[in-house]
Parts: sequence; structure tokens; C-alpha cells
Amino acid sequence: MLRFAKLQDAEQFCDIYAPYVLSTSISFETAVPSKDDMERRIEKITVDNPWLVFEDEKCIMGYAYASRHRERAAYRWSVDTSIYIRQDERGKGIGKELYNALLSILKLQGYYNAYAGICLPNEASVGIHEYLGFKKIAHYNKVGYKLGQWHDVGWWELLLKQHESTPEEPLHLSSISEEEILRILSLKM
Repeated sequence: MLRFAKLQDAEQFCDIYAPYVLSTSISFETAVPSKDDMERRIEKITVDNPWLVFEDEKCIMGYAYASRHRERAAYRWSVDTSIYIRQDERGKGIGKELYNALLSILKLQGYYNAYAGICLPNEASVGIHEYLGFKKIAHYNKVGYKLGQWHDVGWWELLLKQHESTPEEPLHLSSISEEEILRILSLKM
């Protein structure tokens, strides 16, 4: 089942995120955020953007969210996307379902561009992004140092809608009809 994130999800988000932080270069963080830190992230991101959860009756199996691409005002039509799946649930289609719903909501909000930074190599992440239509647009060589070595990062871009000469402001989530959101969250994609 898909739904929006709640503050009460923070502890499970930390559990899902911890292996990515501690054992991989997928996240460039080097310390697992605390439950309080994760709650602050949820609060900050969900003011304007969706943070989605995929859960079964037992637990959260993954989450995906969109955040500001950059702070300067002219970037406000672009978002960065992130997705994390519980290690033992990877490869089951959860990421595609989360991302399809996330991207659908971002389109409704009026965003034009979605970006994803991927530490390389990462065939699974590159695969899902390219499956969804993202195209590689940049490659940063040896941009991050973690786990005793330097890592490259590639950037992928997805055009969410055609660019207009005078774009309307992106909508807050609260401006999207609840009916439309529920339709997106209930679809199997």
C-alpha cells in the first residue's frame, strides 16, 4: 500500500536508510541520522513536496521523496528525487511503484524537471531511473570520499512536462485534490 509519510515513520526510515549509510557509498552520509533528525527532514520536505511510503501490514518496505533541487528561486520548478528500499525487499517492484506515484504527483504539482544523483557504479539505481525515462546528463569524477575510496556520481534528468515560456508556480501538495492523490496512490503501476 502507498501512502504519505508521517512523523511516526521516522524510526523505520532510519532502519531502512542505515545500511545505505554504513555499508555502501549509495548515500554520501557517513552517520545514520537520528530519529529526531529524520523527523525534521520529513517536516521540512513535506511542506512543499511528496514523501511516499510503501508498506505492508507489518512494516514499511521503502520510501521515496522529492526535495528542492537548489535553494535559489529560479530553480523552483525542479526537484531532486530519492528512493530507499529495505534491503530484503529490493527487486520486487516496490521502487517502480513508489517512483511512478511520486512522479505522477510531481507532474500534478507543476514541476518541470526531476533529477537524481547516483553514486557509481550502481546498476540497480541506474536501471530503475532509465526504465522510468531519466537520461544521464552529467558525470562528476571522484566527487565523494567514503569507505576508503573516491566515488563518481552521475546525474540523471527526467522532463516531467514541456517547458513553457511563462511557467505557473508549482502547486503545494495541499492544492492537489484529495481525490486525485488517492487515485494515484491506489494505482498499481
